Order: sequence, then C-alpha cells, then structure tokens
Amino acid sequence: MKTLWRNARLATLAEPGWGLIDRGAILTHGAHIAWVGAAGALPADLAVDVEHDLAGALVTPGFVDCHTHLVYAGQRAAEFELRLQGASYEAIARAGGGIRATVAATRATGDDELFAIAAQRARTLMAEGVTTIEIKSGYGLSLEHEARCLRVARRLGRELALTVQTTCLAAHALPPEYADRPDDYIGAVCDWLPRLHAEGLVDAVDAFCERIAFSPAQVRRVFDAATALGLPVKLHAEQLSDQGGATLAAAYRALSCDHLEWLADDGVRAMAAAGTAAVLLPGAFYFLCETRLPPVQALRDAGVPIAIASDHNPGSSPGLSMLLMLNMACTLFRLTPEEALRGATVHGARALGLHDRGMLAAGQRADFAVWALDHPNELAYGFGHNPCRQVVAGGREQAR
Repeated sequence: MKTLWRNARLATLAEPGWGLIDRGAILTHGAHIAWVGAAGALPADLAVDVEHDLAGALVTPGFVDCHTHLVYAGQRAAEFELRLQGASYEAIARAGGGIRATVAATRATGDDELFAIAAQRARTLMAEGVTTIEIKSGYGLSLEHEARCLRVARRLGRELALTVQTTCLAAHALPPEYADRPDDYIGAVCDWLPRLHAEGLVDAVDAFCERIAFSPAQVRRVFDAATALGLPVKLHAEQLSDQGGATLAAAYRALSCDHLEWLADDGVRAMAAAGTAAVLLPGAFYFLCETRLPPVQALRDAGVPIAIASDHNPGSSPGLSMLLMLNMACTLFRLTPEEALRGATVHGARALGLHDRGMLAAGQRADFAVWALDHPNELAYGFGHNPCRQVVAGGREQAR
C-alpha cells in the first residue's frame, strides 16, 4: 500500500545538519520509505492509497533505544535510599544486592507476568517515539531463566508495533549457585550460547567487564564463543573503572561499547579503528550520582559514532523516557541537540548493526515520529511532557 504523509517539517538527518525540509512529504510503500522531499516536487499524477495531512508538524526518524534491560521483575527503591545514605553501587552489589536481587525476583515471576510488565514499559517508551529497541537478558543467570527472558523479548517484538533486537547478557553477574566460581560460570555461559542461538533467541552477545563483574580474560572467553557462532558482540565497558574493556571489545569489532565514563585514549583509538559505536547512558550517570564524564570530545575528534540510550533497568537507570535522555545527554555530557538526536536515531541504529533505519530517506524503513514542535532542537530542550502526536513503525501507525 502506498501512503503519502504530507504538510510536515522534516528533520531527515540524511545529511550533515538537521536535514530540514519545510513543507515536506514522505511517501511510504509498505514498510519502507519510497520517497522523501519537498511536497512541491511530488509528481502531479502520483496515485496513493491513503493520504495524511500532518498540519505542519515536525517529523523525525523513530527513536532507536539501543541499550535496555527491559525484561525483569521487582524494583530496587530500597537500594536507591541506601546510596543516598552513602552506600556505593559496588558495596551494595558485593553485599548480595544489586543485580542478584533482581535475578531472584525475575526467577520467581512467570512468563506471562514478565511479558505484561515488560510490555507496559515498552509502550511507555513507544509513546515517546521509540520504534526500535534492544533488550538484554542478564536477570536470569541460568540457561532456563536466560532463555525465558529472551523468549519474552522476542514475544514483545511479535506482539507490539516495535522492532526488538535481543542481546544475551548472561555474563552480567555471578549467580549465587556459582559463588566464588566465576570461571566455572563463564564456562557455563559459553555452553549455553549455542543452545540459545539455535533457538533463535540471540541477535548479539554482551558482557559486563568490571571489578564487580567479570575480568577481561573471562569476557574474552564469552566473545570467542559468540564469534564462533557468528554473533556480533558489545560490551558494558569502563563504567566504574578502566578495565581495558573497550580495547578488548574493539579487537572483536564490537558493535558498541557502552557507558565509557573511564574510557582512556587507547580505547578511543581502538574503537575508532574498529568502527565500534560509543553508547552513552546519561540516565545511569545521573541516577548513580557519577562525576567522571565520558570523554565526549575525544570520541568526537576520533570520529567515533556517539549513540544515546535509556539503559532502562531497576538498579541504575529506572527511567522510561528517551526525551529525558536527550536532555541529559546535552546538559550532563554537553552534546549538542543535533548530536543527541542523531545518537537516538542514526547512531543508535548503528550500535545495533542496523543500517535500514535512523534517518528519513528512500529505502529506509518507514519508522518515524510526528511531534507538536517547530524545530528538532526542542526535543532535547524540554522535559516532563510528551509532545509526540503520532508514531509510525514499518509504515503503520502505532496504537496510542
């Protein structure tokens, strides 16, 4: 079906700058964009099945939230209170809280309830223009429960008007049944990957390379197992300390390295050479009251693509607003509004290895958001309200 979306101000992001087109139009054919440009350039004899007048609204590519932990049960408000009383994230984790607390709650929750909870979170993100999302496992930490979480993520992609990319993050934390045996647990994770992959549950593999998680040598074993299966890798790297994770991940041509507050110059160079995207997570930086900024200027200077994501999770970034992440990326990390929007669209897609979305151009997937705004810089400027009027995913309007 051919659909014309006309009378809009387009921020295409298909060229340097905003790529603004006033009085623009988008022609979609099925799930893809067939034509984008000024309405005056449309063929006079163009025949379409459906036509929508957008009344001068702003249109941008749909948001790509390229780093979330959306499937889990429970919440950790008590830990938030402990941190405000002086306890560190690391100390809480070492005392048996943190990720392990969420693992216990997730394991005790049935599949349908996990789906219902995750779907509610996904719909909140969708209402602010998200059309593609990455969902990591990592709150199961056993073959049975990691598979359950990944199946729930796949179900979200089937039942919602949303593209879902799944990432296996079994190397997220050490489960209690492997206490003091991290190498044995990593061996188990490497054994699980072929089975999860054979079931079609995994698009990529991630790991948490940190003092409270896994060492570079242990991560290397996980990455070797992933690459043997032809799966791309990504890494939680340099969030709390410099473990050299970015350099390690770049050696495997990782899709992305995420967090990066402690990223050193050699890691920046390695990422640039490998084409690895940097995913900055301002929600976690804010929520954990961090003070060490990721090296944004060094990433810019090296030409490393900078993506922005919500990092939605119960322990360090419980927010569900990509608009707030754009604002935080600007106010906390000093990105420009254009960089922030590109981070949530063009570069967010790149961080997932997806090249068919993130901009408004012929041949791209017809994923876009319609905003009651005049200029795209307003997306990063305001917060606490939702100016999104309409979301189109794969050429079809999302239910509101």
